[in-house]
Amino acid sequence: MNTLAVIFDMDGVIAHTNPYHAKAFEAFFDKYKIPYSEEEFEKHMYGKHNSYIFTHFFKRPIRGKELLNLEMEKEGLFREIYGAEVKPIPYLPNFLEDLHVNDVQLGVATSAPRANMDLILDALDIRKFFKSTLGSENVELHKPHPEVYEKSAANLGIDPANCFVFEDSFSGVTAGLNANMNVIGVLSTHKKEELPVCLDYIENYKDMNFARLREIYREHVG
Repeated sequence: MNTLAVIFDMDGVIAHTNPYHAKAFEAFFDKYKIPYSEEEFEKHMYGKHNSYIFTHFFKRPIRGKELLNLEMEKEGLFREIYGAEVKPIPYLPNFLEDLHVNDVQLGVATSAPRANMDLILDALDIRKFFKSTLGSENVELHKPHPEVYEKSAANLGIDPANCFVFEDSFSGVTAGLNANMNVIGVLSTHKKEELPVCLDYIENYKDMNFARLREIYREHVG
C-alpha cells in the first residue's frame, strides 16, 4: 500500500477548543458592543478564519492592520482563557502513537494563528509527531480553499490522494475535499448531517487506528 499521511485540523480535532473560543469572542464582542448569538457562532465562527468572522460580526470589511490588531486581542483572550484547560480529544495521543509506529506522515493544518497551535501542541507534548505544522500565517487563502491542505501534502511529500484529513467544520471538510483528500469527520462541533459527506465519522479516536485507516483507504481509494 502507498505511504499515507494524516493531516489534522486543530480546533475541535486535536483539542475541543470551540467552547473557549466562544467565551473569548463573547468577551471580545461585549467590549465592542457587537451583538451575537450561539446560532451565529455555529454558522459564522466555528472553523472560520478571523478575517471572515470579524467582517461578518462587525458588518463591514476588516482587513490590514485593523485585522491584525483585533486578531491579536481576541486570540490573546483565547489563550488566556484556555491556557490552563488544554486537553486532547479523547484517545488522540494513542492514535498519534499508532500512526507514528506505522510510518504515517503527520501534519497540522489550522485556520488559527500559530501562537494558538504552539500553545496546544506544546501543552499536550505532541509536537514531536508532526512533520508539517501550518497556521493562518502560512497561507494566503483560507478554508474552504484547499491551500493549507495542498501545502501540507507538499511539506509531507505525499500525494493528496494518499492523505487523510480529520476535520470538524463545514469549511474545513470542504477544504479537505477540495484538496482531493480523504476526509474523516470529527463530530465534536457539528452533527453528521451538518457536514459535507465524509468517508467516516468519529466522536473521538477510541476506535480509530492505522488498521482502520488502511481499511477505509482500500475501500475508497484502492
